[in-house]
Amino acid sequence: MYDITIIGAGIIGSLLAHSLSKFDLKVLVLEKENDVAEGATGANSAMVHSGHDPKPGTLKAKYNLLGNRMFPDLCKQLQVEYVPTGAYVVATSKEEEETMDGLIKNCEDRRIPYEVMDGDTARIHEPNLSDNVTKALSLPTTGIICPWEVTIAAMEEAMLNGVELRLGYKVESIRKQDDRFIVNDDVETKVLVNCAGVHVDDITNMLRVSPYKVEARKGEYFVFDRLNGKYIKHVIYPTPSVKGKGVLAVPTVHENVLLGPNSDFTADKDDNTTSDGLEYIRREINKTMKNIPYNKMIHTFAGLRPHIDLNDFYIQEDDQIENFIHVAGIESPGISSAPAIVKDVVEGIIMPKFAECRAKEEYVHRKPFIDMRKMSDEQINELISKDPDFGKIICRCEKISKGQIKDVINRKCGATTIRGVKMRCRPGMGRCQGGFCEPEVLKILSEQLHQNVEDIKLDKEGSNVFVALAKEDL
Repeated sequence: MYDITIIGAGIIGSLLAHSLSKFDLKVLVLEKENDVAEGATGANSAMVHSGHDPKPGTLKAKYNLLGNRMFPDLCKQLQVEYVPTGAYVVATSKEEEETMDGLIKNCEDRRIPYEVMDGDTARIHEPNLSDNVTKALSLPTTGIICPWEVTIAAMEEAMLNGVELRLGYKVESIRKQDDRFIVNDDVETKVLVNCAGVHVDDITNMLRVSPYKVEARKGEYFVFDRLNGKYIKHVIYPTPSVKGKGVLAVPTVHENVLLGPNSDFTADKDDNTTSDGLEYIRREINKTMKNIPYNKMIHTFAGLRPHIDLNDFYIQEDDQIENFIHVAGIESPGISSAPAIVKDVVEGIIMPKFAECRAKEEYVHRKPFIDMRKMSDEQINELISKDPDFGKIICRCEKISKGQIKDVINRKCGATTIRGVKMRCRPGMGRCQGGFCEPEVLKILSEQLHQNVEDIKLDKEGSNVFVALAKEDL
């Protein structure tokens, strides 16, 4: 029997597993997809908001501010990138300037560093701001991350320290029996944590009538090729509206640029296809940005955010079922809030149930992914001398070697799919979008997993691609 079972392996579930792996507990994570970070975590704006926007008095406001302060140390510990880019919230009318005054008050009340500048001054720092911009609110504590890399790293380190992960495991039934939960008739656990994203209410309804209802809110994005900071250096927000923070321009840790998202409700909780929302993004971004390099656009994607009818996060132990814990409604600023949410859930709800449990005396830290773009010639030559596959470039766009691909396959929480490799070391993320390297990545997966390949779909819409068993070698 497990001490704690976590349903959902997004950033919340993975950071929970990571935090709990420091204690002498038997922890299981269940995920219905074939990899971690396949839901909202893998398709969002990839940034750590300063905490200036959420409504006062909400859990969103509380955890966004705390999470923002925790992220630099968390990323340092997990050995993944955090870049403090800063952000500008820009206004293009008197009405928007009045809205900005409310954000300034939030900054003052929450002790968030800020600076106000006129449009001309802002354009000195960001020349591609629209000529319509009249005022800008600078937020220097805003940062950017790669959310799926944070999630993968957290789960990898959790597994190195004894956490069990079951992928492709869809929860079909849950029942409470005496002092334990029975999941799908084959998992017994003392504590059950529900952080299943857009499906949290479906999970809760297996035990009781859910106190909240989830609607999936779709956000779509454009992705531009590596622009190396030549288009924007800061995150650019419009002034917020009732639909959220608006259409953003966001630099990424890998030097791409994102434009998006829109915000439309969808009845299908698994519909992550792009649609008419992209035209909305084109129209809205013109209000804040100019000289948009659409000739550098290489990809589009969409993600679903779990909006609950309570209009805030829902984080607590169930008031009817002991040891059943809700982490629900984790939409924006969910990524930014994640470390603080996890800290409160672990310290305030879970660990008091295991008061006699001690921290592990020995703890294993993960090694960072091998990034040859950041290595010196001497370091690269040393790698190649140990394994010549580090000298074989598979992805020409991103300059990814066979050795790097082998590394991300053969780790804890390692890649088992083309998409999994892509999310860990980026072959297929460049301008050709896998047109040249994808067949080679498939061959390497086949070699490293000791499997043959029978049937394969090209991963062009972000769909998960399983490496299938076959009778004959490639």
